[in-house]
Amino acid sequence: MKKLYTQSAEQVLQGLGVGPDGLTSAQAQERLEKYGPNKLKEAEKPTLFQRFIQQLKDPMLIILMIAAAVSAVTNLMAGHNEMAEVVIILAVVLLNAILGVFQESKAEAAIEALQTMTAATCKVMRDGKMV
Repeated sequence: MKKLYTQSAEQVLQGLGVGPDGLTSAQAQERLEKYGPNKLKEAEKPTLFQRFIQQLKDPMLIILMIAAAVSAVTNLMAGHNEMAEVVIILAVVLLNAILGVFQESKAEAAIEALQTMTAATCKVMRDGKMV
């Protein structure tokens, strides 16, 4: 297939099955049904649980979880049954992950709102008129 940019305008129109007056509304509707909308496929959005797990993969949170585990082991080996440090560290890790998921969700919602506000438009020939 020849590259479209190497062909004349008449050749391109002929290859696409379009006249210089553009498509009729019926042709446009038929092509929409046949090929679908002219829209890129959106990437799948991660679930809240997947986002939460992703937040826990942060290196600083991993270090804090290791610190909690070391603290728990040393407390148990020393015969102390106090796990206050472990609970505090794990609470901080959990809170940090929850806040990260919340902020990420808000940012994604803001991006979606911006995308709807700046929807791309174009001018096309339909039934011989610019639309």
